[in-house]
Amino acid sequence: MEEYAREPCPWRIVDDCGGAFTMGIIGGSVFQAVKGFRNAPVGVRHRFRGSMNAVRIRAPQIGGSFAVWGGLFSTIDCGLVKLRGKEDPWNSITSGALTGAVLASRSGPLAMVGSAMMGGILLALIEGVGILLTRYTAQQFQNPSPFEDPSQFPPQDGTPPPGYGSYRQYQ
Repeated sequence: MEEYAREPCPWRIVDDCGGAFTMGIIGGSVFQAVKGFRNAPVGVRHRFRGSMNAVRIRAPQIGGSFAVWGGLFSTIDCGLVKLRGKEDPWNSITSGALTGAVLASRSGPLAMVGSAMMGGILLALIEGVGILLTRYTAQQFQNPSPFEDPSQFPPQDGTPPPGYGSYRQYQ
């Protein structure tokens, strides 16, 4: 099961790092805007200013954290693709576990194990949903709806389809 839409491995790291940074900036901006608005003093001007200050201070930090995670994940994923010689869901699951462990390494071995388990489980769930969606959509294309059944349309040779009156009613 290969992903043909993805960039080749050296460029994938940069692409995923930038995409993760963008997601972190957008999500962090929304979250921090709400948090800054709620924690500011009463008054429209104070709340707006508090909201903008929270976004300005915290959103780049959140984006940077997401970029580090995305870059490390992609680097490990590319290393596993090179090492194993194939691209499959196990690479992503292992990359998620190793990324969680590496990012928690400063907190000790117990935190590393917990983060590795969470990263592996999260990526296993993501990969599982992706596989299920792929199988579901492939099944939809194999079993077209009755409206796409060619026997429902008048034949091109001029004869009426079975069960229909004369062909003149179609002209």
